[in-house]
Amino acid sequence: MILPIVAYGDPVLKKLGVDINKDYPKLDSLLENMFETMYNACGVGLAAPQIGLAIRLFIVDTTPFSDDEDLSAEEQKALNGFKRIFINPKIVKEEGDEWAFNEGCLSIPDVREDVFRKSKVTIEYLDENFKAHTEVFDGLIARVIQHEYDHIEGILFTDKLSSLKKRLIKGKLGNISKGKIDVDYRMRFPDQKKKR
Repeated sequence: MILPIVAYGDPVLKKLGVDINKDYPKLDSLLENMFETMYNACGVGLAAPQIGLAIRLFIVDTTPFSDDEDLSAEEQKALNGFKRIFINPKIVKEEGDEWAFNEGCLSIPDVREDVFRKSKVTIEYLDENFKAHTEVFDGLIARVIQHEYDHIEGILFTDKLSSLKKRLIKGKLGNISKGKIDVDYRMRFPDQKKKR
């Protein structure tokens, strides 16, 4: 089932997510719905707060990035088919040089800005079977993970922009929160919550 993606301005996007356990209700169908929702919106990652749940869960599938001809064959291969579920994740280390990448977000359509992030992350997380993992990722995979991880920390990529950039996009952000935007996927805007 395709779920509506929560738009910029909704308080759930600013909440710190809480851990979940194996007994979380209907987790399998939630994960299935999240993947369907992400693919429908042509995303490469989706965090639970983006569908209105303040829990520590996000999904990633970087396969669409593997078509980028500017990347090396090795990078394309790493991105192709990289699909993961991260439950109760914790980034334990960010290292390497900071680099800029033009990021966007399904909750903030039609806004793209350069964001600086470290090139490598070490993350501890549980998979969909609640098996523990500690892994190191770099490049675009690390970037997508950091972006989604920020969501469960109540941080949006626009929070990382300079005050000048924030002023320049303030009108666009205001329009998104009011639903004054055309998108080709389901969205839920802050003032529509009561209508659900």
